[in-house]
Amino acid sequence: MAKTPEGKFKEKLIGEIEKELPGCIVTKLEADFKNGIPDILILYNGKWATLEAKKDISEVTKQRPNKMAQDNYVATMDKMSFSRYVYPQNKKEIIDELKLHFQ
Repeated sequence: MAKTPEGKFKEKLIGEIEKELPGCIVTKLEADFKNGIPDILILYNGKWATLEAKKDISEVTKQRPNKMAQDNYVATMDKMSFSRYVYPQNKKEIIDELKLHFQ
C-alpha cells in the first residue's frame, strides 16, 4: 500500500525527531479515537509534546471538517506543555523548538 505524501512526511519527521532526541519515545496517536487530536506524541526527559503533521503549509489554513477541533487541541496542549503544527516548510524550526522544550 502506497503512503500518502503526508504519511511519508510523518515517517521522515519521526525519524528525524528520534535522531535529534536520542532515547525519546515517539508514537502516532489514533485519530479515530478522538477527532482532531494531534498526530504525534513525543515523550522525553519527563516532558511531553504533540505535533499535528501536515504535508504542506496550505493544509494548516485550509478548511477541513476537523479544523476547529485540531486548532483547539493544538492550542490547549501547547498551554499544557508543547504542541505545534508541523509541515516541511517549518520542520527545522519546530525540531529546534522541541530540543529547547525538552532541555
